[in-house]
Amino acid sequence: MKLCGRKAQRTRAHGLHFFLANMHTCSLASKHDTLVKESIQFNKFLHSGIWYRSGMTDTSKKPPSRPRRVTAKTVADLAGVSRSAVSRAFTPGAYVESEKRRRILQIAAETGYQPNALAAGLKGGQSNLVAVFVGDMRSPYDAAFVGQLTRRLIGMRKWPILVDQANGQPEAALDDLLRFPLDALILRGGSMSQQIVERCARFNVPTISSGRPVEGPGVDTVCCRNADGLRRLTELLVQRGCRRFGFLNGPREFYSSSQRRTGVLQALTQAGLPLVAEARGDYTVEGGHAAALELLNRHRIDALICANDAMAIGALAAARAVSLDVPGDLAVTGFDDIDMAGWPIFNLTTVRNPIDQAVDAIIHLLDLRQAEPKKAPDRIDLDPVMIERGTH
Repeated sequence: MKLCGRKAQRTRAHGLHFFLANMHTCSLASKHDTLVKESIQFNKFLHSGIWYRSGMTDTSKKPPSRPRRVTAKTVADLAGVSRSAVSRAFTPGAYVESEKRRRILQIAAETGYQPNALAAGLKGGQSNLVAVFVGDMRSPYDAAFVGQLTRRLIGMRKWPILVDQANGQPEAALDDLLRFPLDALILRGGSMSQQIVERCARFNVPTISSGRPVEGPGVDTVCCRNADGLRRLTELLVQRGCRRFGFLNGPREFYSSSQRRTGVLQALTQAGLPLVAEARGDYTVEGGHAAALELLNRHRIDALICANDAMAIGALAAARAVSLDVPGDLAVTGFDDIDMAGWPIFNLTTVRNPIDQAVDAIIHLLDLRQAEPKKAPDRIDLDPVMIERGTH
């Protein structure tokens, strides 16, 4: 056994002192023979492992060994069957004699054996791993979307790998994703940059982009008609008598920001009205509050259209801060229809970006793509729904 570090130094030093002490008691003639003999004995001791077994080192610092996972071979040996029989016993619809299956399942329960789902899937040509790449899980809409999507995937016996772009290192996150044998990649593309979405489309993995159309082989898309939703909402406000409009937009690089702004401008142009004021937030409540407060302090408007509900909720607080009554002095609207929008304290007029329909469409496209991997890309467009409450 080889020694290293300070223990080796201390042990060798002990041996050296032993040799030097013996040098003084040996005759000059026999000194060489004695040193050779002692050196041989010391080296045998050094490499024998006795120093370890006799307590010369602290064995309490050895990390405990992890118990080995029970394998199919273990169960097969205990049950006296083949490994393939164990595999069939855990495969729905596979044939195995009833008594043999009972014995295998009993031994599996006693030993704690569980089949390796990933290995079984790969053997059948699928890993059942689906990566879900999200713009920002702090977004109430994205959080609700991911929650519903992952529940559906798990119900299909797919295993989602969730990656949040908000960690500040999206490129590294994408590199990590490639280490997994993915069956599919689902992007919340409406809340991430075009560059990231395009890079994902080059993975050569079946990809579904939600919220942003992406061109590429094997890339399917689910989109809400953002422009149509805010065009109709702006028309509603015009009908209610609003004439001086402000728009609180989201991050410049997001597809949803440009589309929603387009809808507002279409309706205002049709009505012959200008966009009096415009500001940009970050799709958060805090960002919406700060941007709306600055806009309201600089401009006199009677309608503030916000590109999402989170910013609209922040804008409601900003309106109160500058003593504006909603909706008496100022109409405030959002987009998405997150749960908070319907709370009585907010009662926000908004446009529903339908999560249920988006998840249904994603699952549908995923099934089609797995059945026919080389088919042409599909796109499903979802109709937004007007939700009239009390802020307009």
